Amino acid sequence: MTAPKITPTKKWSLKKQIVDHGMLLVLLLLCAAISALTVTDIHPEDPAAGRQLAKLALQKYGTDPNVLIVVRDTAADRAFAQAINDELVTGGINVVGIVSGTPRSAILQLTQTLAAGENVDVIATHHFASQWEVLNVSRLAQVSEKPIKVIRPPSYRWPSFLTKNNLLSILNQNAPIAIMAIGMTLVIITAGIDLSVGSLMALAAVVTAVSLRDYLGGTEANGGAVALAFGIAMLVCAVVGAVAGLLITVFKIPPFVATLGLMMVARGACYILAGGADAVMIDAPAISSLYDASVLGVSSQIILMVVLFITAHVVMTHTPFGRYVYAVGGNVSAARLSGVPVMAVLISVYIVCGLCAGVAGVLDASHFLTGRPKAGEFYELQVIAAVVVGGTSLMGGEGKIFGTLIGALILGVIQNGLNMAGVDSYRQMVIYGALILVAVVVDQLKKKVINPGIVSQ
Repeated sequence: MTAPKITPTKKWSLKKQIVDHGMLLVLLLLCAAISALTVTDIHPEDPAAGRQLAKLALQKYGTDPNVLIVVRDTAADRAFAQAINDELVTGGINVVGIVSGTPRSAILQLTQTLAAGENVDVIATHHFASQWEVLNVSRLAQVSEKPIKVIRPPSYRWPSFLTKNNLLSILNQNAPIAIMAIGMTLVIITAGIDLSVGSLMALAAVVTAVSLRDYLGGTEANGGAVALAFGIAMLVCAVVGAVAGLLITVFKIPPFVATLGLMMVARGACYILAGGADAVMIDAPAISSLYDASVLGVSSQIILMVVLFITAHVVMTHTPFGRYVYAVGGNVSAARLSGVPVMAVLISVYIVCGLCAGVAGVLDASHFLTGRPKAGEFYELQVIAAVVVGGTSLMGGEGKIFGTLIGALILGVIQNGLNMAGVDSYRQMVIYGALILVAVVVDQLKKKVINPGIVSQ
């Protein structure tokens, strides 16, 4: 009888887990630390809080009281007030009015309601308006003989960092950086670099604005014309990326020098197209549709970012092109001898990088409704930092798309924490630069951990 065949199993290694998932652990630790430092009183003011307040009023007062709703004159406050009103009316409580405005308008409405012979038993509002002097007990006693209760949604202790609005804000603000980092990841995996992404982002925004203003209908431009302008802008960036690839492959110009030159060319072209102005206004109403669109409250550019990351991950892990990119970054000579079309791969990754910058640029134009020649300044620093922090080696041949996403999120969390702490943008630049240096050192240490016998020259 032959012995049963034993299939060897891979040994679990803490060292390998730290190497593979260290940046995810760093992100979680950062979130935990910032959360602990930002625990504060949260005062909800959204429609859900309005409905909760109305239900509490029904439980406490029944259907007897007359309720006046007082909020500020903002879209968010009006939605909050409408939610209270709808819930109270459904429950059978009489709402004598909704005041959307200032403390003065609130006290005027209250006075007029009382003068008309109608009682006000309860004022429903939120924490901010409840602090107005006109709504304190002594002031209300001056205008009403009967006591008036002021109610608001209950507050609670929670990290302001972990609120839904703040987390979505981090994703939304860093989506353009993360999108550009996708293309930069491919470039750096091939042992290259692209310093032109920030300028290409601005070029895409300006080309979008100029195309709409001068050639695609101006103020009369419809959705199709806006989409065409977006396509033209991204095509221009792709062409610039192709030029970078040709300079690097055909003329053997180092990627740093080639993309540095194109960075300056693209930035200068922005100002030329803008006629020296700080911005080119976009008057087409449809221009904002890309940025303003949302699904279940999630911004369209967050959804676009996620879709692009998933697509890039599939391409890099399940297609020949992805294998070629890693092969070129690992060893160009070996890749060429193995039949990899090295020149085509290198040109392609710079085209992809240019396209990603173009996508970020049209998002910028849709957001600010202008083509800004100064858009994307120093973004190349943040993009490279996101890629390197995410584990992609500047030496080439190593890196993961989702690692780049983690790197972008780490930078976004750090920036958010620094903004909460009131740190200015110049000190943030110092931190980004230091992060790149730390990430490179970690990359070198990681190589020694994985291959302790290899000594770098």
